[in-house]
Amino acid sequence: MTSFICINCGTQFSPSNSPPAHCLICEDEREFVGINGQQWTSREEMISSNKYKNKIIEEEPGIYSILLEPSFGIGQRALLVQTPNGNILWDCVSYLDQQTIQYIKEKFGDLSAIAISHPHYYTTMIEWSREFGNIPIYIHQLDKQWVMRPDKCIEFWNGDTLDLLNGELKLVCTGGHFKGFQVLYWPRRQILFSGDQPQICMDPKQVSFMYSYPNFIPLNARKINHIMKCLQPLDFDRLYGAFKNRGLKGVIETKAKEIVEKSVKRYLKAISDDNDD
Repeated sequence: MTSFICINCGTQFSPSNSPPAHCLICEDEREFVGINGQQWTSREEMISSNKYKNKIIEEEPGIYSILLEPSFGIGQRALLVQTPNGNILWDCVSYLDQQTIQYIKEKFGDLSAIAISHPHYYTTMIEWSREFGNIPIYIHQLDKQWVMRPDKCIEFWNGDTLDLLNGELKLVCTGGHFKGFQVLYWPRRQILFSGDQPQICMDPKQVSFMYSYPNFIPLNARKINHIMKCLQPLDFDRLYGAFKNRGLKGVIETKAKEIVEKSVKRYLKAISDDNDD
């Protein structure tokens, strides 16, 4: 049997003899089915095509981008976060070959855990977990229904926050884009890893929010205010987003919290009934 991967969003499904009839991720109003209809591949097919490779780039000491080239699915990057208490993979990309596995093990030793912001980036998370010793994957319970390949390595958690790696990192559930959307916070380094919420704009002095990015469905004021309530206690100066392509730098290097706060005010004003501009 084959664990098929949706070409449009990059999500891997449970093993089956034939491709799934539908991709529930793409058919959800936050995503879309491509103009050529639903199409499928597999990890084995991607590797044998000799078309893809993962490019690993140091962003700063302890933080490395993993970029799949050429772009596949939604096009997000993963981030490998190296801490004194272990290494964590934040978000995920669909492609995983022996060259990537060997490079990570030789350079970083191993991975201790995986955490993913939301269902659009689950991709081949089970393959990554198994290749690095069945390490735990931390996903919020509120997004359990969106896991297309259930596995015992997934650890669903409840509540508002979860400490990882003996308190070195912290997951914070903010809701918004998805009910169980989570960000990763590194207190000692004052860094927030946000996935695509807040989303760094083309102008890195601004961020924004959406219920659906490709379909241009905004978030309402109540959800924006809740996100800010969750982020307010976090003392972060830098913010890493999900994209380092499409002309995006992928990081706000300083005063990130101030930029998020200003952007929220701008966003709320734009969607307000009182906005006459």
